[in-house]
Amino acid sequence: MGFGVRQFELTLMHRMRDLNPERVEDALAEMHATRAELRAAHSQWTRMSYSRKAPKGISALRMALGPPACRGAKPAGSLTCELVRWRLPSWPDLEFEALLGPGGELWNQWFVRPSSAAELAFSAMKPWGCVVGDVVNSFPGATQLEGSAPHHWSVDFTHDGTPHRARFIYGLLQRVDRL
Repeated sequence: MGFGVRQFELTLMHRMRDLNPERVEDALAEMHATRAELRAAHSQWTRMSYSRKAPKGISALRMALGPPACRGAKPAGSLTCELVRWRLPSWPDLEFEALLGPGGELWNQWFVRPSSAAELAFSAMKPWGCVVGDVVNSFPGATQLEGSAPHHWSVDFTHDGTPHRARFIYGLLQRVDRL
C-alpha cells in the first residue's frame, strides 16, 4: 500500500484524537474515511519510522507529500535553518511546515499560516482554524509551553482577566481551556 497525502493527513488526525476526537470524527466523515483507515495509516507511518529501509525525516515527508509548495530560510538564533511547506487538502488555509537544522535533520513539523500570523478575536479561535503563531500574535504576554505528548504544544494567555490554555497538536488548535 502506498503512502500519500491522504494517509499522511490521517496520521496527523490520529494524534489529534488525543485532544479533539469529535473534530476528527467529523473530518473522517468529510473524507469518507473510516476509523480502520485512520488506524492503518498511523500503523503504516509508525512501521516506516522504525524500518531501516524506509526514508526518514524530510525524505519521509517528501515521499508522502511530494515536492514542497514553498522552500525558504529561517533564522534560529545564530543559525539559519531551511524550511519547507506543503498544502494539505484538509487544511486549505494553512501549510504544514518542516524546519530543518543546518545538517538537514528534521527539527520541527507543524502547521503555520502561509502569510504572517493572524490577529484573532477570542471568539474566532476555532479548533483547526488557527495555529500557535495566531494565538501568540493575538494575546500580548502569551507564553508557549511544550505539551504533554509528542507533537503537543500549549500557549497560556489571558483574555478579559481570565487565564486560558490553548492546546495544539502539530501547531493546530485543538481546544482552549480555562485555567
